[in-house]
Amino acid sequence: MVVTKLDVLDDQEEIKICYAYEYEGKQIDEFPSSLAVLEKCQPVYETLPGWCCDTTGCRSFEELPENAKKYLKRLEEISGVQVSIVAVGPDRQETIVRHPIF
Repeated sequence: MVVTKLDVLDDQEEIKICYAYEYEGKQIDEFPSSLAVLEKCQPVYETLPGWCCDTTGCRSFEELPENAKKYLKRLEEISGVQVSIVAVGPDRQETIVRHPIF
């Protein structure tokens, strides 16, 4: 997984992750493929604390604020996929390669 624009979350006190949907009283864990079903879904969120500090100077995963690292690790847990690359700004040097994919 590649996470871009992590820096746009820098000023958020809380960050919500939609990890499922409720549809007709049942929880579904995948994005609905039908628009008719999606219209009747309610997102199910997990709320994590934000980090409220600048990440654009970070050049390694270890330099990220602790709550940013917890957010990325939680994305991995929910999705079952490693976060390999994290972008903390628009410039090439603002890209953290955590697990090379090539």
